[in-house]
Amino acid sequence: MPDEIGSTVPRRQLGRLLRQFRNEAGVTLDAAAEALEYSRQKIWRLECGQGSVRVLDVKAMCELYGVSPEMTEALRGLAVETKSKGWWHAYGDAVPNWFELYVGLESAAAHLRRYDESVIPGILQTKEYARALYRLGGMLNEEERERAVQVRLQRQALLFRRLPAAPRVESVLSEAVLRRGVGGSPVMTEQLAHLAKLSELPNVSVRVLPLAAGPQPGAVAGSFVILDFPATKGGRTAPEPSVVYSESLTGALYLDKPDELAAYQRVWRGLDALALGEAESTDMIKQIAGEMRHD
Repeated sequence: MPDEIGSTVPRRQLGRLLRQFRNEAGVTLDAAAEALEYSRQKIWRLECGQGSVRVLDVKAMCELYGVSPEMTEALRGLAVETKSKGWWHAYGDAVPNWFELYVGLESAAAHLRRYDESVIPGILQTKEYARALYRLGGMLNEEERERAVQVRLQRQALLFRRLPAAPRVESVLSEAVLRRGVGGSPVMTEQLAHLAKLSELPNVSVRVLPLAAGPQPGAVAGSFVILDFPATKGGRTAPEPSVVYSESLTGALYLDKPDELAAYQRVWRGLDALALGEAESTDMIKQIAGEMRHD
């Protein structure tokens, strides 16, 4: 089927954004169809991420909705990527790095399962921990760093939101992440206390994979996130397919093919079996924080 060609990730994100900009412009589906001389069904399909998208269609819709030139260019980049069979988000390439694609997927997810082996994930970071990380490498100036930190902190609001319901977040952290000093002892002890506090939320689980567990599946897979999405239209239709997200220094890999998802779900089951329980994990987090305070 033609609709099955290409990655679903850019299609879904592009559809969400087109719907968002149409609503912000106060344009109904019928009015958009009439102005663009499209069928109502065509616009609905584009907004639902069904099928590849022509760049000309995106340009016409952005003009109608009064979208800024910068965001129009980002949406055009996404339209090009809807025809790709796999999708690599290269920062600063077709979709600019200021365009937070992953954040859109994260905010739409109902369930996040993530494994981190290097640093504490952004959604669980304190302001000072995030600042210390962004100082590494010297690639951002102070203003850019502060903006990046604010984006990271704003993402954490989804842990507490009421509508739509906050996602279920399951985080497995390598013990090495907790012991790796970032920003000095005061920053780390505050960060570890923050982790323990967040783990008290009913929708958040923070568990530790101890170094004593030995070789484990995450050593090969590296850090990753599995995003599962809610059913739509009151549960009458199937949820969007899950996505695996894996980040590197220069880009991010989005995986949504069934065999790719199955591979990471197997890794997750292995990590889940080796990680400490929630109570034991909290005890270890507090123990490591105590050790750092006395260093």
